[in-house]
Amino acid sequence: MNRLVVSDIHAGYGAVRVLHGVSVEANQGETVVLLGTNGNGKSTLIKCIMGLIQPSSGQIFLEVDGRRIDLVGRSTEDIVNLGVTLVPEGRRLFPKLTVEENLLLGAYRPEARREIDRNLSACFETFPILQQRKRQLAGSMSGGEQQMLAVARALMSEPKILLVDEPSVGLAPILVSRVIATIKELKERHNLTVLMAEQNFNQATKIADRGYIIVHGKIEFEGRTTRELVENELVKKFYLGV
Repeated sequence: MNRLVVSDIHAGYGAVRVLHGVSVEANQGETVVLLGTNGNGKSTLIKCIMGLIQPSSGQIFLEVDGRRIDLVGRSTEDIVNLGVTLVPEGRRLFPKLTVEENLLLGAYRPEARREIDRNLSACFETFPILQQRKRQLAGSMSGGEQQMLAVARALMSEPKILLVDEPSVGLAPILVSRVIATIKELKERHNLTVLMAEQNFNQATKIADRGYIIVHGKIEFEGRTTRELVENELVKKFYLGV
């Protein structure tokens, strides 16, 4: 049983406060979406979970088989080694390395190194285009192909909890739909727990079990189901134009 809990997190950049008492959680096997337009704190929260930003107060922890593991104060490497992996906004690939080299770097954590061949085969099965392009430099691929590579690289680490930050950014609508559908497929196949930060409401709710709406660094609404999100007044105002 793996559960990610974020409780009353305050964080920012220097004197600029971005998050104000944010609390979210993702339970085993759920896909939870964090909805918000640009500049409302989605990526900052993801960075706090990954140890890239240290919050000024609050708690972030994993519950693994009844054991609590605090993440605040841990290095990003330690957090990845615990089975938490990020697909970052903007892909953040190594453009001058090949597709295959990028994938192999995803298997850096010790637990994943023993399964490199199996995981590489699984990635190529899920994304056949990556196998066809495995000798190609990552920087020369299209945006959609790079996003697929970023997701596949994350899977190479054998994650238990997958964080996905703005997978739709910079992609054509048809590619957004394909990437979102692939995240759902991978979640089910690998029994992942997924927390996805996204501003594309219509695509995100296609795969979400439930979610949160963040506005100006505060959680303004928690939808216990996708239907509750769709029917919320904030969603109608900011996402559906009602």
